[in-house]
Amino acid sequence: MAIDDWLLDELVAGRSGPVVRLYRWSRPTLSLGWHQRRLEPHWFDLPAQAGIALVRRPSGGRAVLHAGCLTYALHWPDPPADRPLAYRQACAWLRRAFAALGQPLQPGAAAASARRSSCFATSTNADLVHGGGAKRVGSAQLWRRGRLLQHGSLLIDPPEPIWRLVFDQPPPSFDPLPLQGQALEALLRQSAAQHLCGGDLISRPLGIEELAEIEVRRRRYRWEGAGGA
Repeated sequence: MAIDDWLLDELVAGRSGPVVRLYRWSRPTLSLGWHQRRLEPHWFDLPAQAGIALVRRPSGGRAVLHAGCLTYALHWPDPPADRPLAYRQACAWLRRAFAALGQPLQPGAAAASARRSSCFATSTNADLVHGGGAKRVGSAQLWRRGRLLQHGSLLIDPPEPIWRLVFDQPPPSFDPLPLQGQALEALLRQSAAQHLCGGDLISRPLGIEELAEIEVRRRRYRWEGAGGA
């Protein structure tokens, strides 16, 4: 979360171009949307009782369980001002990749609901669903001075016991993907490069000074119990 926040500031300052990140989580983690105030009472006990970490994320939306998933972050310097259009364009590379996998996706059609605490409990036009309605990708945005950070969680094999523990319901159900692990990530990167970057992606690690700047930001997103993060 701190890395994505820092990258967005670099984009705003003109020190960075567009960035696409794919990453996984070292342990099951529940991320809360920055403005989310509807929290389930038992969530406060998850770190101690189940080892599930809780964090805030800079983008909006509802709670996302990061387990059996792949997270993406898109940093976009010149998105269209129309936000529904920005969502459609920012998700086009994912739709292309899943079409290549033989599992096409389409935008959801439900209205957003403040009564739902889970991101995957509803499917708006910011999300991507399969033909039968199962939600595969949930996305949320943060705009800063005309620049865009779009976060998304791509469900791969969400663990039902943890999902039931957190949300008291099973995860969405869909057919297994024909690609897993590094092969899936390679396809996603190829699709992102073709659709977002004109065919070129430059991969580089963060430097020591950059990591030090990011470390200072981590406290913004740490969970601090009932007081928020």
